[in-house]
Formats: sequence, structure tokens, C-alpha cells
Amino acid sequence: MENIVKDLNAFLSNLNVFYRKLQNYHWNVIGKDFFVFHSKLEEYYDKINEQIDEIAEHILMLNGQPLGTMKDYLQNTSIQEAKNVKVKDSEIFETIIKDYGLLLENVTNIKKEADEQTDYLTSALMDSYISDYTKILWMLKQMMQV
Repeated sequence: MENIVKDLNAFLSNLNVFYRKLQNYHWNVIGKDFFVFHSKLEEYYDKINEQIDEIAEHILMLNGQPLGTMKDYLQNTSIQEAKNVKVKDSEIFETIIKDYGLLLENVTNIKKEADEQTDYLTSALMDSYISDYTKILWMLKQMMQV
């Protein structure tokens, strides 16, 4: 169970940095489709915020301790922070596709580990994330086809 908690904390770190990144992009997006992307980014970071709480509480249910400081998150993340600059929507979504792909890899690996340890509660939770991230990635890739 210790490895699962460690992996969940790494995932929690990625979620927290990704949340900040999405919010930064929400504030700094520019371009002709500003209103569409501004709203979409808010939708994404609101969903990630819910997942942050869900994962932290799940870690507690496993008798683990969720990481809780920005220092912890930055030391344990695989996601690069966004810069505080204006950024075009196409650049944002290329980066977000990469980051959602990383999150999908996180949850897939956690699911495999949970299945091996017969931690079916964690495994089932990861199923929902796998489904969500796969659909988001498909939609983002469809948008980038334009």
C-alpha cells in the first residue's frame, strides 16, 4: 500500500501544479477565440480542483498522508509550470494535451499497481480518471485538427 500512496501523492502533486497552470492560462489566454478558451480552461481547472480533493481524501482513506504544500508539489511533480505571460490558445492546448497525457499515464500506472495489490477501491477510482482523461485528450486532439 505504501507504493500506492507514494504514487497517489505524485499524482496529487501533478494535479495541483496542473490546476495552477490551467488557471494561469485562463488569465493569460489571447486570441480570436478568447471567450471559448477562457471558459473551457475554467471548466478544466474546476474539474481538476475536484479531483485534487478526491485524491487527497482517498490517500487519507488508505491511512496515508496527502502532500499539502506547494513546496511538496513542486518537488514531486512531472508537470512544468506555466510562465506568467500572455499566450496564444494553440500553444496552450498543445501543452495541455501533453499534460493530460502525463496524467493518463499516472492513473494507468496507479491502476496497475492497485490491481496487483488487490486494492480494488483505488483501481476503480483510477478507471474513472482513465475514462475522463481519454475523452478529454480525444476532444483536444480533434480541436487541434483544424
